[in-house]
Amino acid sequence: MTEPTNAKKASETLPAGIDGRLLQLSLAALGVVFGDIATSPIYAIRECFHGEYGIPVTPVNVMGVLSLMFWSLVMIVGVKYLVFVFRADNRGEGGVIALTALIRGHSEKTAKKSALAVVGLGLFAACLLYGDGMITPAISVLSAVEGIGIITPVFTPYVLPITIVILIGLFLIQRHGTAHVGGLFGPVILVWLLFLAVTGAVQVARNPQVLAAMLPWYALRFLLVNKLHGFVVLGAVFLVVTGTEALYADMGHFGTRPIRLTWFAIVMPALVLNYFGQGALLLRQPEASSHPFYAMVPSWGTVPTVILATLATIIASQAVISGAFSMTRQAIQLGYLPRLTIRHTSARQIGQIYIAPVNWMLMLCTIVLVAGFQTSSRLAAAYGVAVTSTMIITTLLFFVVARHRWNWPLAWAAPLAGLFLLVDVPFFMANLSKILHGAWFPLVIGAAFFTLMRTWAEGRRILAARLQSAALPVHRFIVDLSSHPPHRIEGDAIFLTGSRSVVPVALAKNVRHNQVVHSRTVLLHFRVEDVPRVPNLEKIQTEKLGGGFHRIIARYGFMEDPSLDHVFTLARGQGLDLNPQTASFYIGRENLVMGHPPGMARWRGNLFMFMSRNATDATSFFKVPADQVIEVGVRLMI
Repeated sequence: MTEPTNAKKASETLPAGIDGRLLQLSLAALGVVFGDIATSPIYAIRECFHGEYGIPVTPVNVMGVLSLMFWSLVMIVGVKYLVFVFRADNRGEGGVIALTALIRGHSEKTAKKSALAVVGLGLFAACLLYGDGMITPAISVLSAVEGIGIITPVFTPYVLPITIVILIGLFLIQRHGTAHVGGLFGPVILVWLLFLAVTGAVQVARNPQVLAAMLPWYALRFLLVNKLHGFVVLGAVFLVVTGTEALYADMGHFGTRPIRLTWFAIVMPALVLNYFGQGALLLRQPEASSHPFYAMVPSWGTVPTVILATLATIIASQAVISGAFSMTRQAIQLGYLPRLTIRHTSARQIGQIYIAPVNWMLMLCTIVLVAGFQTSSRLAAAYGVAVTSTMIITTLLFFVVARHRWNWPLAWAAPLAGLFLLVDVPFFMANLSKILHGAWFPLVIGAAFFTLMRTWAEGRRILAARLQSAALPVHRFIVDLSSHPPHRIEGDAIFLTGSRSVVPVALAKNVRHNQVVHSRTVLLHFRVEDVPRVPNLEKIQTEKLGGGFHRIIARYGFMEDPSLDHVFTLARGQGLDLNPQTASFYIGRENLVMGHPPGMARWRGNLFMFMSRNATDATSFFKVPADQVIEVGVRLMI
């Protein structure tokens, strides 16, 4: 068995031992990575005993639920993700899209249909995260604000309006970025986790026998005693590990070592203490099952607890929203979504981006969820199916990477993947019971995004094939020009082209109709690789084609934004000195019409044309100086 041969992880550059840099990264990781999973104690225990499928509060059930929660945290977060899945990184980047890109690059080389099917599965898993990204802010903030109803029933009618106001404010500030308050995220979550640990420890000290629930026998006995009802409760138990995919997705920001250290040293102990504390409380006060989290604090501490919980859930929601922005950018760069305007909200933090259509879509859907479900208990019923589906797919993708990229023998890879599925599949089956109670929502959102992504990718493939068949090869075009030379004019002309081997339509039309060619003509082709980032030394390739023609191939990773200024700077280092202030930029403007017969189903063709019409134009996306752009229209059939 061989270890992964990817590039060095960021964490491997850290010196041995616990140093200042490691502590700084660990504190930052608390605010960005662990917000979602750290706010689950507000509602997870409650849903097991007071939710849609709540089970009676008896010692056997309390100990069984605690045991299931403990081993879920150990097996899913600790063993599956932090020990094994974290090894499957794409040059230091994690997350289901990065993993899918890793497999996609390998499958394109091997051209295996089965590998391409796995890539489609990974893309669907990424789409499912959009649905859960809408539920997380809704359930997190609503469950925190519901605490004011415990202070006095007079406040109960104001829970929904306050929640909606907080959510609207959260989405409104996205365009300004969170860099100026981001430094507070880590300390606030650290205070939150310490609060969880202390309140839980106080209750455990009053009933220490609850610690026996760490023995797996209690989980097994719970399932044997309660049979089908106990199996269904697994859907509520699963709430303790929602947010685990965030650990994997944010691996590239912090490295594996800070995330692992923070989980095992701070987050998991705090969560376990709080869950066991709530269990200890329920053993003494079964009537507290309607909100055991708030029942652990004295009456004078309810208001500060609500405020702290609200802050923690806002931070957890912020991480999910930022993750949706990041995932959308990756999908755009990999060719699964049309170009959208991506605005950087921080000059120092490259990951701070804002995508307006995604922001407003998330805000609208989140508010609709809050208004439609009205309570966090009902929202909890919508949670789980999409996450468990994503976790199963992650297991399958991990198996593919282990077998085909790391060359692990089947005798090693299959039992390990089987062990993970042994945990994932029962949770998935238990969550299927929630389908009619709201779990259909994230599945519908995931299916909608998957349809959009597949339609866009297929439409671009059809257009590229038609352009390829109709256009002249570059070298043949240059030979034809030498035998029938057009008029030469001074200056540089830069043609953005989607193919490196054929003549751009804009260039062909310009020569055909105007009979002119600039003294220096550059064909610029941006190519997005299946890696997060491409080093500067490998980023561009310049080639002199003859007859005043040059070609630049600019290679970028899916975590990078193409930059013309950067390309010209690197090209200058390779002997091609271009002045972007005086050059003319030629861009093809596509006018799409339905073909006869169409290249895809008519409804998909219309959807593709709608997406194309509403995509950000190349001038804005590549930040080309608008007064130097010449657009050439081309009519294409889809």
